[in-house]
Amino acid sequence: MKKIIILAVALFAIAGTAVAQKAAKQIVTTVFVTDIDCEGCAKKIYDNFYGKGVKSIKCDVATKTVAVTYDASKNTPEGLMPAFKDLKVKVFKHMSQEEFAKHKAHGHNHTCTDCTGHNHNHAGHNHKH
Repeated sequence: MKKIIILAVALFAIAGTAVAQKAAKQIVTTVFVTDIDCEGCAKKIYDNFYGKGVKSIKCDVATKTVAVTYDASKNTPEGLMPAFKDLKVKVFKHMSQEEFAKHKAHGHNHTCTDCTGHNHNHAGHNHKH
């Protein structure tokens, strides 16, 4: 009988640990401001992006952003950077989904001038083809 009680206590302890580990799961979304500029870039990301704990990816070519939803107990924004590098996608900065929403609400857009300090209006020179 004593063995059964000890076994039952051990099983409850293991079950409690599993529940605590599941509770530690924290699903977050980080928005990466990138250099994507076409639907082909977005498709490349959708088809090939990887990362431990990644749940979903949403690309927005208009704002040049990639929103990655992942389990923060398994990964970090810095931990996701190699996936972008392997796909040859440049990341200028990243922020939480909430920070991005506030930034966007204040009228900021995400073009090259916001993230790299330069623009592509090509004033002062021309392109001969």
